[in-house]
Amino acid sequence: MSIKSDRWIKQMALEHRMIEPFVESQVRSGVVSFGLSSYGYDIRVADEFKVFTNINSTVIDPKAFDLRSFVDLKTDVCIVPPNSFALARTIEYFRIPRDVLTVCLGKSTYARCGIIVNVTPFEPEWEGTATLEISNTTPLPAKIYANEGIAQVLFFQSDETCLRSYADKQGKYQSQLEVTLPRIERKS
Repeated sequence: MSIKSDRWIKQMALEHRMIEPFVESQVRSGVVSFGLSSYGYDIRVADEFKVFTNINSTVIDPKAFDLRSFVDLKTDVCIVPPNSFALARTIEYFRIPRDVLTVCLGKSTYARCGIIVNVTPFEPEWEGTATLEISNTTPLPAKIYANEGIAQVLFFQSDETCLRSYADKQGKYQSQLEVTLPRIERKS
């Protein structure tokens, strides 16, 4: 397995629509950077957020998620309350090749402010916009800027293709276009 360079990422994005929209060079001036970097791609956060609140005193349960646990916002700047978090999604839509796995890490600009971005790996043949978890670990409110960089995706290509891809197993988050809440498959 090897990490892929900017040349490979650019070729896959332009020829195979792996990342749409695709920004061919890193945009840095006046924004949290985004676009193609040396060995990854800096993704942007869209302007749709689900900010968690304890106003209804609900319990976060991935098997029985209570929709009253958050407030929906569409905004250019999202304020994440102290010691809380928000869900968001990427602007970019991904189509991951069968022999590729990604790892996504939060950008250092936000990490230095106590903001942690968690994204699970993009599995082989997964596609969609990625749902992001943005945690504010500080005792102060934190600003998240929509349409700017939030995390970096690293692409790892295997020497062989997997036996069973995300598409093969009909993954529950396949082709998602919006912030997607936890889903648990029901027993038959």
